[in-house]
Amino acid sequence: MHPDRRAVLLGSFAFAATASPSVTARAQSVATDYPSRPIRMLVGFPPGGTTDIIARLYSERLAAQLGQPVAVENRPGATGNVAGEATARAAPDGYTLITTAIGPAAINYALFGSRMPYRPEDLAAVGLLTRVTNVIFVHPSQPVRSIAELIALAKARPGQLNYGSTGSGGSHHMTMEYLKLKAGIQITHVPFRGASPMLIEVMSGRIEVGCDNMPSCIGHIRDGRLRALAVTSRVRSPVLPDVPTLAEAGVPDVEATSWFGMQAPARTPRSIIEKLGAEIDAISKEPSVRARLAELGADPPGLTPDGGTTPDAFEAFIRSEITKWAEVVRVSGARVD
Repeated sequence: MHPDRRAVLLGSFAFAATASPSVTARAQSVATDYPSRPIRMLVGFPPGGTTDIIARLYSERLAAQLGQPVAVENRPGATGNVAGEATARAAPDGYTLITTAIGPAAINYALFGSRMPYRPEDLAAVGLLTRVTNVIFVHPSQPVRSIAELIALAKARPGQLNYGSTGSGGSHHMTMEYLKLKAGIQITHVPFRGASPMLIEVMSGRIEVGCDNMPSCIGHIRDGRLRALAVTSRVRSPVLPDVPTLAEAGVPDVEATSWFGMQAPARTPRSIIEKLGAEIDAISKEPSVRARLAELGADPPGLTPDGGTTPDAFEAFIRSEITKWAEVVRVSGARVD
């Protein structure tokens, strides 16, 4: 080899040998100093819905724990996919996070198929925040006081009733489509961009039926503006003890629990993921947070023996949910409206 060429190569190796530790040190420094500036928390749905409520509950406590502002930024659209894609494409530095939901984190992969703008591997799991049941309800003026009566009315008026959801792909959408399949009824799906506009339409009587997560509709049920027919959980909710489950109402095998969690862009340093995961786990165990979740009809994460959460446990949970809901989408024939 020419002496000059050998000198260049040796010089390159020497530079690499001296540069690598500094690069490693810089990455470690970023993780050690995290966070050193405000964090933004994306939410794929409008203000007032369950995802937004949960995001604000946790972001307030996370800001106090980390010593930096955590600003909630609503990015509604495409059933949560707009915010999901923005998170997946964000810099993997821990300063862009998302409070996600069962739709954009699990169901949408099967529902949107090749049109899905990101894949599971584009996002890193941080922690599960809470789980909630859904509620099926009607406007009090409707001549329906049970699921059996709703089914009878739908059979008497095939295709004439409408049900509202907070958007295609959520567990409320899947619940109603599966209920239609099991009961042999036709009710037209009317998707909305979030809970607030859907609830307004049902409370005004313009939409006959609605299905939503407990936290965003419980207040309207308590004050009599909505009549609850059934909850979609395996057992009755302690905040609505007089409302039967779907199984008790005569429709077995239709069970759905919504959930909400935190994710970050893939390739976010593991040390940051673990730090955020530990903070979320600690927040989920705070008595005041658990009391607020219970008031909303929501449950603690429950992924670990002590009722908490970890990044690895949440990642495994997401994978299992993707598989589960892909089958429900297939069997029910649900589609994006």
